[in-house]
Amino acid sequence: MIVLASDHNGVELKEIVKNFLKENKIPAIDLGPYASTESVDYTDYAFQLANIIKNKEADRGILICGTGVGMSIAANRVSGVRAALVHNILTAPKCREHNDSNVLCLGSWVTDPFTSVNIVSQ
Repeated sequence: MIVLASDHNGVELKEIVKNFLKENKIPAIDLGPYASTESVDYTDYAFQLANIIKNKEADRGILICGTGVGMSIAANRVSGVRAALVHNILTAPKCREHNDSNVLCLGSWVTDPFTSVNIVSQ
């Protein structure tokens, strides 16, 4: 199972990724937020998702914020989490192959939705 979360800057991209997972019959849980109109603290969502991964309640996670940097920094503070910030197709499989990453971080301001979905499909 994949767990998804974002901050307010990543809500729209999270919906696109969630729909891609659903279309491909990949189980996913969305931790929120569900609207981009209210500012939220990205660390709340990063730590919630990272603890789910740490406790082995899910296999993988996807975190999305404006650049992906904040989410990756916050998630990597949790023991057992290996969050990788990915902006291109080449890096996506390499972070799994060489670093055994279990959380993918995306930046909604940095990577377009088409590329983001291709990254997730890796």
